[in-house]
Formats: sequence, C-alpha cells, structure tokens
Amino acid sequence: MEPPYLYDILLVFILSATLAPLSTTAIILGLGPMKFQHSVTMSQTNLTEFQPKNWPSNLTSIDLSGKNLAGKIPTSIGNLLHLQNLSLASNSLTGPIPDFMSAMHELVHIDLSSNQLSGTVPKFIAEIKNLKFLNLEKNKFNGVLPFNESLISRLVVFKIGRNHDLCYNHTTVSQDMKLGISPCDKYGLPIAKPMAKYSLNDCDCDDTDVKPLKRHEHKHPRQVVLALAIVLSCVFFVIIILVVLSKCKG
Repeated sequence: MEPPYLYDILLVFILSATLAPLSTTAIILGLGPMKFQHSVTMSQTNLTEFQPKNWPSNLTSIDLSGKNLAGKIPTSIGNLLHLQNLSLASNSLTGPIPDFMSAMHELVHIDLSSNQLSGTVPKFIAEIKNLKFLNLEKNKFNGVLPFNESLISRLVVFKIGRNHDLCYNHTTVSQDMKLGISPCDKYGLPIAKPMAKYSLNDCDCDDTDVKPLKRHEHKHPRQVVLALAIVLSCVFFVIIILVVLSKCKG
C-alpha cells in the first residue's frame, strides 16, 4: 500500500491545477482526507466564496488573500486550534472579527487588511501571547482600540490605519506611535483632525502621512497702524529738532 501522504500530495496537486484558471461564484470543498496537509494557499483564483466542509485539524497556515471572498469569516476556521498563520487580506469580507478566534491561542500572524470588516476590535486579540504580526488596516472598524502601548510595542508588525471611525485612548497610547488613526475624545469618538485646503479622497496613504498646509501669517491691522504712528512720530520729532536748530543758528 502506498504511504498515505502520497494521496495528500496528489490531492493538493489536482486541487491547484483545477482551481488555478477557475472563476466561479461558490466552491465547497471537503478537505477532511488531507490528514498530513499543514498549509492551504490558493493562488491565481477568483472565488467569491470558499466554504470547506472540514478543514484538516492540523493545519498551521491558511492564505486566501486577494481571492474576492465575500461574506463573513467562515466559522469552520475556529476548529483549527493549531493555526499559526491566517491571511484573508484584500477580499470583500464583512461583519465583525468572530469570537471563535479567541480560542486560537497559537496564532502568530493575522492579516485581515483591505476588507470591509466592521464592529469593534475585540479585546481577546491582546490575549494571544504568540501574536507577532497583526494587520487590520483598511477596514470599517469603529470604537476605541482596546490595546495599550506595551502590547503594540510587543508586536513586530502592527497596522491599523484607514479605519476612520476607530480611535485610540491617548492616556494609554502615545501619539508618537503614529498609528494612522485619531485619538478619542471623552465620548470615545475620533477627534477630528485639522484638514488641509485640499481633498484627501484620492490619497492612498495613512492619515499620519498627510501634513496640513502651513497658513501664511498676517499681521493684525492694529499692529500696522501702531507701527505707522511710531514712524510718523519719529519723523515729526526730527523735523521739530531741525527747525529749532535752524532758529538757533539764525
């Protein structure tokens, strides 16, 4: 009998060759037999939905970035307690970050950037001890960022910009960290930043990269009048002295 892992290799090869040129609206796959598979990466595909019936429980890496995935993050991912890398970036995923991710304690790399995820950033992310890479930028998160400066400093990569309704607590996070989001006011809402006299709609950059134009400082009209009065007084005083001197010589 051939070693079991040969079936896994053959299945992965067939799966990659089949999906590479495929453009469809929904694919439902059963990955249960892939007992020796530790990584799933889909490349050169255009999927709007990817709904595996059974992920292999020993998976450590999933990369489905840039595949036009829509809908919520699949609940079946929550059973992958050994997952270390989860990349779902550059899709059209919606809804909040699911609570089941709180049980995925071995996560090291989370990339959910460039989606349409909403809701608040969950506090349990701060309790994932092995986490080193966290990218949540370019989504629709709101509320107060539940991380303090010590947690952010522990991460090797942390990106949270371009979430315009999200803000950070300026008493626990320094403005020097330049997160790309605004500090919160006393109501937990983003403090509006002073805008420049040009539009930022077409700017593909973080808020921290945009510097407002410097306004030209104009002197107050009263200061101008006062300066002119002083000059005229000095001229008048000089004229008087010259007149007095001329009379004395005469």
